[in-house]
Amino acid sequence: MVNSEEFTNRLKKILAHHDLTASLFADTIGVQRSSISHILSGRNKPSLDFILKVTTTFKDVDIHWLLNGKGSFPLKNIESHSPTSKTTNQDVAKSIFEQENTDQKKIQRIVVFYTDGTFDEYQK
Repeated sequence: MVNSEEFTNRLKKILAHHDLTASLFADTIGVQRSSISHILSGRNKPSLDFILKVTTTFKDVDIHWLLNGKGSFPLKNIESHSPTSKTTNQDVAKSIFEQENTDQKKIQRIVVFYTDGTFDEYQK
């Protein structure tokens, strides 16, 4: 389970590192500005789609670090906006399934919905 306060602090580190305002960050990853505001204020928790947008846009952000603080930021020798190395949804789902779960709840499946009405489903 993602700790909202710690996640918010890590998100703020990304903003500071890349010298971005919350609005510019939202525009960069393609989400509504209010989404960033709600996450930073602790009102909402980040969705999987939000996490994927951050980690695919900013290659120097490790998904494990972003979710639970394990690892480091920024990743060394990684360009932030590099379009050459794409992380697939399947790669991310596999990574999430492999994460160490410390609470009673285990992730059973992940469903990614696309704007065209289609979806992909990943099961452990």
